[in-house]
Amino acid sequence: MRHEMILSEEQIEHHLGELNDWTLKNKKLSKLFKFSDFAQAFEFMSLVAIIAEAMDHHPEWSNVYNKVEINLVTHSERGITQLDVDLANKIESQYLEMEF
Repeated sequence: MRHEMILSEEQIEHHLGELNDWTLKNKKLSKLFKFSDFAQAFEFMSLVAIIAEAMDHHPEWSNVYNKVEINLVTHSERGITQLDVDLANKIESQYLEMEF
């Protein structure tokens, strides 16, 4: 089992400043993504699932029609770690590559 260092509040705020529209919600990195329809939202989730599986770090998420809410926290460390920031950046890149 790998161990990640929990980020300080200052480190989290710094990273939030670099992430597009991500916020801190219930002590997790959080973002609501919007799509043109359900199929596109599901495609995004499928692509993110591949990224998450490759990183062995899985998001908390929910989908309602054309919206996907993603929350990131490292459960084993009980806080936000660099792993969450790295996954958020990869998710953001995947979102920006999508065609609307």
